Amino acid sequence: MSPAADAPGWATAPWWTTATVYQIYPRSFADSDGDGIGDLGGILGKLDYLQALGVDVVWLSPIYRSPQDDNGYDISDYEHVDPLFGTDAQLEAIIAGLHARGIRLVMDLVVNHTSDEHPWFVESRSSRDNPKRDWYWWRDEPTDWESFFSGSAWEFDEATGQHYLHLFSRKQPDLNWENPDVRQAIYAMMRRWLDRGVDGFRMDVINLISKVTPLADAYGDMTAVTFNGPRIHEFLQEMHREVFAGREAALITVGETPGVSVEQARLYTDQARAEVDMVFQFEHVDLDSGPGGKWDLMPLTLPRLKQCLARWQDGLADVGWNSLYWDNHDQPRAVSRFGDDDPHWRERSAKTLATVLHLHRGTPYVYQGEELGMTNAPIASIDDVQDIESRRHYAEAVAGGRDPGEVLHGIRAKGRDNARTPVHWDTSTHAGFTTGTPWLPVNPNYREINAAAQVGDPDSVLAHYRRLIALRHSDSAVALGRFRLLLPNHPTVWAFTRTLGDAELLVLANLSREPALMGADLAEVGGWAAWRHAEVVSSTETVGGMPLGAPAAWSGELAPWSALVLRRT
Repeated sequence: MSPAADAPGWATAPWWTTATVYQIYPRSFADSDGDGIGDLGGILGKLDYLQALGVDVVWLSPIYRSPQDDNGYDISDYEHVDPLFGTDAQLEAIIAGLHARGIRLVMDLVVNHTSDEHPWFVESRSSRDNPKRDWYWWRDEPTDWESFFSGSAWEFDEATGQHYLHLFSRKQPDLNWENPDVRQAIYAMMRRWLDRGVDGFRMDVINLISKVTPLADAYGDMTAVTFNGPRIHEFLQEMHREVFAGREAALITVGETPGVSVEQARLYTDQARAEVDMVFQFEHVDLDSGPGGKWDLMPLTLPRLKQCLARWQDGLADVGWNSLYWDNHDQPRAVSRFGDDDPHWRERSAKTLATVLHLHRGTPYVYQGEELGMTNAPIASIDDVQDIESRRHYAEAVAGGRDPGEVLHGIRAKGRDNARTPVHWDTSTHAGFTTGTPWLPVNPNYREINAAAQVGDPDSVLAHYRRLIALRHSDSAVALGRFRLLLPNHPTVWAFTRTLGDAELLVLANLSREPALMGADLAEVGGWAAWRHAEVVSSTETVGGMPLGAPAAWSGELAPWSALVLRRT
């Protein structure tokens, strides 16, 4: 009998409970025309790779027309593909090609703001009495709000003598969601994309669309006036009614919600409320941030990390759903941040991190190159950095008297360029990403870390990801089982169970360079003797893709940077 057969809730659970999402950052994925920038033609050439990986959904970061001030998150035309990335016809071919392979496509939805070159804003700034003036936030006197990209969140516009709001770049003016015409224009655009075959949206900073009105000074607490505003649930429920309700297609909606709490996430993802299917929370990726914010680096201990994720598991166990991720286009590489990117430990830590994440309850997200164990990029100086957020932070911090070397240390650890270096496809020049000069230099370690070397290797990081993705498809306890954290204060071992009906999984992971002895530590689950005849569901220790050893012969010692998943009924 399959582990999925007759499992409680298996037949009625939403399809995305067994799914894995793969994020493509097009600029850095694959370049088909040699201009050094990844494009849709490059994606078309890798559809078989995605199918072989086994993912169910591709999330495509913005490919809309854009001045590229923030690498496409500043959209000037929501309806068409930017020529930088290709053509509308190529996007249609990607949709058809993915669907033919059983993979859905999720588009990035960026509707907290537009580009200042979007026709809506061009009209809005043309005069104070333009019909679209109120589509954005204009004020005679600015508040004390600060941009998340440094500096004031208000930009003075000489043409009309007023300031406009931009929570991010000055070229990303915020839309005024209080205006119903704005909302209807956005909903109409979303419906058109669904009609074109798109299967849903990842909604960029969606919990910022409702501001506390009237706009007033924040007195240093921007989150209080911009995050999870008073009308956010009203807006999302209206969006669901206007865009998604009544459609027969199996869609997915994901809200990026910085600053969200477990309690707020329950509201956003409660299916009975019809808002979004799941959210991205940021708590676990902010644990290494000090009082000074993202760039104020703080040590991260394993107990803090696993207890944080366990709180989200418990909080959304009965209502709501988790998005599971280690990294994305805005976060540093997982192996360098949470693992160990020393060449000796890199592959082992990549597999161990993958096991831990994919055995949690929720929908896993794999960011391009993560499945290969790609690492952070070497950065010698600020001249090597292209990310607008990092560069503005550096300029502001150095101008304020900070030591340039200290500032650069923070950027090396958490700058967004780390995730944006091109994907490593093979050992040829520029890692097979392009025949031209890449827009961002390829990480020099591509000769050791690349897809070509791993595709045929059953013991590779890539093969391990394939097995984990397949496991979620086949084992209902992985997809739906209740989570229980064990050993919350153990400094190096991450242990938990997943239980569904009569099936119980035990996940043991050693996140250190030293062996870990597991004896009395397992008393909470009956001791090791109770698991000696369990099935080995997954192991990072394999030969020819098969787990090395068996529980009956296990000494109770976890090897350095290793993970083991056992199943008993």
